[in-house]
Amino acid sequence: MSHSRTTVHWVHAHPQGSSFNARLFRDGVDALSRDHDVEVTDLYAQGFDPVLGPSDFGQPHGREGNLVDLMGEAYAAGDVPADVVEEQRKLAAADLLVLQFPLWWYGPPAILKGWFDRVLTNGFAYGPTDPETGLPLRYGEGLLAGRRALVIVTAGEDDRSIGSRGISGDIDSLLFPLTHGTLWYTGIEPLDLHVVHDADGLSAEAIEAESARLLERLAGIDTEAPSSPYRRLRDGDYRGTRALRADLLPGRTDLGIHRLVRD
Repeated sequence: MSHSRTTVHWVHAHPQGSSFNARLFRDGVDALSRDHDVEVTDLYAQGFDPVLGPSDFGQPHGREGNLVDLMGEAYAAGDVPADVVEEQRKLAAADLLVLQFPLWWYGPPAILKGWFDRVLTNGFAYGPTDPETGLPLRYGEGLLAGRRALVIVTAGEDDRSIGSRGISGDIDSLLFPLTHGTLWYTGIEPLDLHVVHDADGLSAEAIEAESARLLERLAGIDTEAPSSPYRRLRDGDYRGTRALRADLLPGRTDLGIHRLVRD
């Protein structure tokens, strides 16, 4: 990708236009649009259908087979539903993907999960194997490699309950299926999470402060890198298996073992 200006695809998943999330969405898009080319996907507002169905599997509808293979064949044949084509176009053009959503039942809203199911298809987001290593081009080297992602999540709980010893589980671990299993899997490098705690009860003053905090982060987004990037599959840390080598961080089994901690 060669752009004189960074291109951003901002995906927003909240059903209320009067919500705190909507406020952050508007403020963030307005701020980035001054110096970036920004395209948006407002999933609820545009009525995106999150349900993977026969139209996603190509012609003839209802044909039998492995879903991954069917969707790859449909993509190769150009037989992808128009709404998915448009989302893939926006994502393919982007240098930075922003995913913004409230934490519901300890994960993203279903409509965003459905966006992943339908948009990140075989042939578009993943699929090939490296002929040199024989390894699949995944976990740092998917078809969407070269892009970064900022995940903005609002949570009703405080930083203790979704902290490292919190009753609800650590927020980085809760969102590991998204940051590692979805983004990194397809080659997109996730930046550190942007979390807003106690989002259900913010005062007017706190809302202003959170908007300002987000805008401050976005002001430096072009040069930001993750503080602890994930390990790549091809670098040998998982040699011979899909488990981390026994000599690396021995005795640890937490999800943090899949990150490289910078000195």
